[in-house]
This record gives sequence, C-alpha cells and structure tokens, in this order.
Amino acid sequence: MRETTDILVSGGGIAGLTAAAAFGAAGFGVICVDPSPPVTQEDASGSDLRSTAFLQPSVAVLQAAGLWDRLLPFAAPLQVMRIVDAGGPVPEPRIVKDFDAAEISDQPFGWNLPNWLLRREISARLAEMPNVSFRPGIAATGLFTRQTEALVTLSDGTTIAARMAAAADGRNSTLRQALDIPVKTLRYGQKALAFAVTHPIPHGNVSTEIHRSGGPFTLVPLPDRDGKPASAVVWMERGPEVARLAALPAAEFEAALNTRSCGILGPLTVVSRLTTWPIIAQVAERMAGERTALLAEAAHVVPPIGAQGLNMSLADLRCLLDLATATPADLGSAKMLAAYHRARHAEVKLRVTGVDALNRASMMGAQGLRDLRAGALDLLYSIAPLRRTMMRAGLGLR
Repeated sequence: MRETTDILVSGGGIAGLTAAAAFGAAGFGVICVDPSPPVTQEDASGSDLRSTAFLQPSVAVLQAAGLWDRLLPFAAPLQVMRIVDAGGPVPEPRIVKDFDAAEISDQPFGWNLPNWLLRREISARLAEMPNVSFRPGIAATGLFTRQTEALVTLSDGTTIAARMAAAADGRNSTLRQALDIPVKTLRYGQKALAFAVTHPIPHGNVSTEIHRSGGPFTLVPLPDRDGKPASAVVWMERGPEVARLAALPAAEFEAALNTRSCGILGPLTVVSRLTTWPIIAQVAERMAGERTALLAEAAHVVPPIGAQGLNMSLADLRCLLDLATATPADLGSAKMLAAYHRARHAEVKLRVTGVDALNRASMMGAQGLRDLRAGALDLLYSIAPLRRTMMRAGLGLR
C-alpha cells in the first residue's frame, strides 16, 4: 500500500513526537512512526526515568506545537545551576558556585520534566490533531529518495511518499544510514545511572552538578513527590563502576549514593527503578540528504551535561520549522535543506566540542588535574562578565 504525506517523521522519542506536533500545528500533514509504543507510566517496564530541562529558547517551539500549556503544570523551574567541586582527597564540597538566571533574565534557565511524562503528554496532543497520524509499533525500514519525494518503507509493508522525511530515529538512525551519511563518534567508556529520589532539604529550584571523578553527578529539580521534595538523578561513571553500583543491594547502593551526593540535599532515598544509559558524543557529517533532514540524535549526541542534548534537538526543529513555514512550497527541497545544514551544522559541532571538553574535565581522576579543574571553576565564576557570557551561551542566547 502507498500513502502520501507532507512529512514522515521517523522516531517517536521526545524530539520526534515534538516535531510531529510542531509540523502538524503549522498545517502540514504528518505521519510519525516508531518501532516501540511510548511508555507513558513511570512504573511501567521500559519507562525512561531520565528528565529533560527545556531551556528558555525551547519554549517557543513547544508553544508553536501547542504543547507548552499542557506541560507547564508538571514542570519544575530551574532558577539556579549550582556547580560543586568535590574533587579533594575526601568526597566533600570544597567549591560551590551558584549561577543564577536572575543575572541574565527575568525567567528561569529552564523547566524540568520527567521523560516518561513528556511522552504521555505529547502523545495525547498528537491524538487530538486530525492532520497527524502517530503509528507506534511500526518502524521505518528503508528509504529511497528522488528530487521530488522521499519514499519510506515501513515495517507493515506500507510505502510513504513524503515531500520531506525527518530522521529523528536516534544515534543509530536507519534513515541516516540509508543516505550513507558518515558520523564521527567519541567514546568515553562511561555509562549513566538515571533514577528519582526524595530528600529532606528542598531543592529550591536549584539544579546541582557535583564533580569529583568519572563524570558529573547531577540532581535536577522535580515537583514534590508524596509531599516530599524530589529530584531526578543522573550519575555518570566509568562503565565497570556503573555495573558495580547497579548490582549493589538497595541499602549499599543508597550509602554509595549519599557519599557521592556529598549530603547536598540531605539523605537521598531512591523512589524509582534504576536505568542505565551509554554515554557517547557523535556528530553526523551532514544535517541533511536528498529530501531528508536529520535532527536530534540522528544528527548529534552529547553527554548529559548542561541540558544541551534535547535543547539542541529543539533548535534543529525550530530551524526546520522556520524554513518550512517561510516557504511551504519549498518543503524538503534541496534549497531548504541546504539552508538547514548551513544554519545548524557549525553550531552543533561547536556545542558537541564544548560538552566533550566539560565531560573529560569531569572524568579527571588524578588529584593534580582535579585541583586545576577546581581553580578554573573559581576563576570563571569570579569574572562577572565572563560568568554571564557563559550562562547566555549555555542557554543558546546571543
């Protein structure tokens, strides 16, 4: 069977679902496919227990997609980003620096939401849109392009003829591979543990990154849980250490957790499953091929530092959406996709390089190198114009 549409979105992660909603809200016909149905309950098998911080520039995309009003009631604002260096001989804070959004804006840096909840709410939005067809349980298995259309073969035997294919199908993107677009991959030997905790000390809308060795330990504010302050944890470590930690009995894991958190929010209590994610950095050589745009992890992957990952993905989407709505007749044309590549690729490479450097600095194990890292943090924070410039750059503001 053959169907036609304006845009075929391959990938039903948060970026792909948001792309489907945004293009649908702009009036385009959209089909979105993903091999797996979205897991929309926290305690369900396979649920994504990571959280996403939508930084200020991403809100406009979510508003355009008709998503922001339904997400905001569940969001925890991120007013302060606290960087803690605990790289001394004993695991305790020795430098604590608060980067406050009030220095550069009257808004928080961003708003944090659990990933499983985002899937639930965005899927519900798609179900309301008559020009969007979301087809979970169906994969894009092949791609053939010509000057006027992308022909995408689906796992149910359907062929979709689209004016543009949007590859949001992850770091091992089927559509990117079909286009033979190479990637450069950096591997760290790291993994991340992601889970939720409660704690006695309120987080005060402060996101905290604690640096010692192996990678950052991050506490990101969540709304209260059963009347207790709650946070999402992303604990990055070298792969063997993550395997050791994940295998510990619950009491021993919480003891290790509270040592690593340096007691910043008091004793942490785990209130969800533990999930494990591999850490890499990756950049595609091109952001587009014939009749096909790469976005999100099909185009770039970064370690989870500074809330860069999904916000880079939404910057991709914002650029594509602007180009598509400016000249709808050119949707998917060589001219439009060349403009997309020019607008995004240099910035993507720069951000991946920056996050790579931050991750390598956080992994440092030698005491002398950790002392240099602490000194650099102290110096950066002490120079107010530089501090504000770095905060604006992290948000993607000019």
